[in-house]
Amino acid sequence: MKRVSLKDIADSLKVSKTLVSLVLNGKGDQWGINGDTQKKVINKARELNYHPNQMARGLRTGKSNIIGLVVADISNHFYAKISRTVEREVTKLGYQLLVCSSDEIENKEHNLIDLLKDRQRAEGIIVATTQKKASQFKQLIKEQFPIVFIDRNPAIKGASYVGVDNRQGAFEMVEHLIEQKIDKIGLINISPTHISSLSERVEGYKKALKKHGISYSNSIHAVSYFDVEKTTDEAVRQLIAPSCGMKALFAVNNYVAVNCLQAIHKMNIRIPEDVSLVCFDDMDAFKFSQPPLTTVAQPLEQIGEEAVKLLMAQIIDKDFSPRTKILPANIVVRKSSGAIKHERGK
Repeated sequence: MKRVSLKDIADSLKVSKTLVSLVLNGKGDQWGINGDTQKKVINKARELNYHPNQMARGLRTGKSNIIGLVVADISNHFYAKISRTVEREVTKLGYQLLVCSSDEIENKEHNLIDLLKDRQRAEGIIVATTQKKASQFKQLIKEQFPIVFIDRNPAIKGASYVGVDNRQGAFEMVEHLIEQKIDKIGLINISPTHISSLSERVEGYKKALKKHGISYSNSIHAVSYFDVEKTTDEAVRQLIAPSCGMKALFAVNNYVAVNCLQAIHKMNIRIPEDVSLVCFDDMDAFKFSQPPLTTVAQPLEQIGEEAVKLLMAQIIDKDFSPRTKILPANIVVRKSSGAIKHERGK
């Protein structure tokens, strides 16, 4: 079906295309166009179901009013909730949001960034990056292109970042398990392990064990993002086998935790009687799992809100100085860690 143009409206009313453009861009009064004429133009545009060509308008004005958001997996509760918040906040400011999933593939993410910047002409991008090398982002920052990193910090000079203290959150979770008289705690990580949020959680885990004189030799297993169900099942079996004898498992994120729950239930192992299970990242479903899961909860709405604030500040002010915003993460204690007397962080 042919797209209705300004010329179509102008021809139907026997007026100029310029007059139609001025009216539909809210400049009718400024140019002294009769009120009745303005009403006729607006009514005809509605009648013909006219929608402005945003790309063409962007070329004229230099503004696309588009913001890009690139995350690992939009179906993951963590990113879905952040995305919803970002969409809400940019919509309030008159922007549209384009959301893309990188699927933890560096080359795909690289191409998505180029697509958003060059073809969609996004005015800024928020990204949870998978990339190990930061050359693409260094160039964007050099060009003063507005960009904010969330969740994963590539530690680039001149970059803005919003996230939580992953080391401290993991440290406190391990200490919580140690408070339950558990001293054999396995960690299940996920590829790609170079991602800052994951590596920082591993650091926090090791720091807590070291503080209490507990060895972490052979207590860490990394599972594959692309075959997480099978590799998590294997990791759980290895960690709770007599040769390792772990009495608690710490899943590095909610995706791993869901697969841990599935593996443990398949093996007819009781939580927390036989093994405790905790994870980084909370989600509503964990309140109702069997048993409810102890987690490190991140302030997802606040992460989204702060990211939008930093991005808009860059778009408005070319002399913007980069900022890092580290938000608190809280332990939410439920039955899966063997401690049910109280809940912290609520």
